Amino acid sequence: MIFDDEPQVFMSEEEFRLVRDLIYDHCGLFFDSDSKFLLEKRLAGRLSANRLPGFREYYHFLKYSRGREQELSDIMDILTTNETYFFREEFQLKAFSNEILPEIRSVKEKRGDRTLRIWSAGCSTGEEPYTIAMLIIEAGCFRGWKVEIVGTDISHRVLQRARKGVYGTSSFRTTDEGRIRRFFQEQDGLYRVSDEVRGLVTISHLNLLDENRMILLGKMDIIFCRNVIIYFDQIAKKRVVDSFYRSLREGGYLLLGHAESLLNTTTAFTLKHLKNDMVYQKPYSTIGTGGAL
Repeated sequence: MIFDDEPQVFMSEEEFRLVRDLIYDHCGLFFDSDSKFLLEKRLAGRLSANRLPGFREYYHFLKYSRGREQELSDIMDILTTNETYFFREEFQLKAFSNEILPEIRSVKEKRGDRTLRIWSAGCSTGEEPYTIAMLIIEAGCFRGWKVEIVGTDISHRVLQRARKGVYGTSSFRTTDEGRIRRFFQEQDGLYRVSDEVRGLVTISHLNLLDENRMILLGKMDIIFCRNVIIYFDQIAKKRVVDSFYRSLREGGYLLLGHAESLLNTTTAFTLKHLKNDMVYQKPYSTIGTGGAL
């Protein structure tokens, strides 16, 4: 926050390019020339927080300081929107529960494979991976399976909240009372996710441009990446989507936000029209559904 009694520090064109390019190289967030004022305004408070006189010094701090990684993590919270809530985008979740999960279960059972791995990329404060876990429990058809849901985000601050799994009323704007009673315990006016749900979810730090770390996550059956790639330019977006493609098993699904698409990014995925939504699927290398999910 910039207070009225704080001296305003302006960002020169050169400083804007230096800071912008450093942020882009770090995480793929791109700010065009029209965003100079926005970047200047949002980062102004970091100068006083780090006792720096101007943006040139701040650039050197981001590039060379021992605390650069923590600072880059901190400004991710300032530059991106982390608003989320349980059971967001209902139509897509219906497609996930009623169409995608039964298909994956059928294919895997034929192969004697009883594992299910789902990745929530850009999980923010954790509502999405926990929602996925609740839907799988409700489906009831994966009992006895090894189910793993991995939630990742670049922001350490939101990951701390995700690991705690304790939420206020703003996270429940579309959650019915029955689900709250079933999957949460009330404590001090807040709600803690049940151990049954938490047991399916792992929360980890990950930069989506770190391709080596993404490989270490292993193969996934489904990737949720909703309202994340809107922050990337086409080059970074393509890098991330290509990594998702490599991370998915054949026949696996990529679920984006409703305002997002892969148009002009890749033709590797098939756009699949389901009853409840449209989603992207990694094609099988062989005809039919006896592939390699």
